[in-house]
Amino acid sequence: MNRFRHVVQADFDEVFRTDYKLKGRWARDFFCNPNPVVLELGCGKGEYTVGLARRYPDKNFIGIDIKGARMHQGALESYRDKLKNVGFIRTRIEHINSFFDASEVDEIWLTFPDPQMNKTRKRLTSTRFLNSYAQFLKCGGSIHLKTDSNFLYCYTKAVADENRFKVICDNKNLHFSNAGDELTSIRTYYEERFMSHNIPIKYLSFKIETKPPFKEPVVDIPYDIYHNAGRSVKIFGSNVEAPGNLGDFNP
Repeated sequence: MNRFRHVVQADFDEVFRTDYKLKGRWARDFFCNPNPVVLELGCGKGEYTVGLARRYPDKNFIGIDIKGARMHQGALESYRDKLKNVGFIRTRIEHINSFFDASEVDEIWLTFPDPQMNKTRKRLTSTRFLNSYAQFLKCGGSIHLKTDSNFLYCYTKAVADENRFKVICDNKNLHFSNAGDELTSIRTYYEERFMSHNIPIKYLSFKIETKPPFKEPVVDIPYDIYHNAGRSVKIFGSNVEAPGNLGDFNP
């Protein structure tokens, strides 16, 4: 990863309670253009970051993840294809505000994050993180969520409703409805895995037009009854692979 010029691996002391040197200057100094900046948080192998960059050469895309071994795939692919509008940052999302200044980011993508059903503060669509995103997302900037998890989808909808975010698109079964466009048709490794088990893919996008702090909703949402296990999808409490079609996986 160190040999890629479009990959940033900041040391802890460069971001902990301080600003990274490129904060406020990503478009100008990193990409060398005035185009909008779009983030994918928890980018994994970088499929979405690279896929978006190919479709939208007039935007700059940055994939962010802590696991360099996964992110290497997207970094290598974008390097070989000479994509000039792709970058990667290896860091914890908890440090995201050290990297980006007010109104520096136009959009955020969250593609198949861990739903964190038992830990609200760790969900990437929780108010803890949304309060953080609002510090650098432009007013009216968009957040996109693609998820297999009915729990995370319902929770995020409740957060949007509670805080009066403007919902742009709400689709509970993206591929079945044939509603996908160039944005939603890019499929990640995890997405392909879930689709192979006929798990509906949910897509929710919304704009934040209000100022933080945001409020957590008081909701009771059924947990998903499956989880990732190695190379397959498992039902909780079982070693049996998920059957062909469990709908929204509500108990």
